[in-house]
Amino acid sequence: MKKLAVLFLMMCVSFVYSQDTKEPKLEKIGDQTFITYYHDNGEISQTGMFNADGKVHGEWKSFDAEGNKLALGNYDNGKKVGKWFFWQGNSLKEVDYIDSKIVSVNQWDNKTKVALNNR
Repeated sequence: MKKLAVLFLMMCVSFVYSQDTKEPKLEKIGDQTFITYYHDNGEISQTGMFNADGKVHGEWKSFDAEGNKLALGNYDNGKKVGKWFFWQGNSLKEVDYIDSKIVSVNQWDNKTKVALNNR
């Protein structure tokens, strides 16, 4: 009887836990599918698009569990392209991609001076 009670308790806990996990949200837009993934706490983890062939395509964003942006970049038919930005603590890394291959990397931290043009 004691084993049965423990088993029942474990099933109840796993059922409650599974109800708290947020499933990805899918939204069909034309021939693309916009998807939002979530952290266990309900905050957005990643957003992006998949094309009709199921490959990542277009802008992709990643966030930590507190909602801070971690990465921003673009895919073209499943390949990383253009400038991607990665935030980590007080630093920002800019990575240039062509066909998912790294072409160049620049990194800035809060000590780096950046020139601004206000015109």
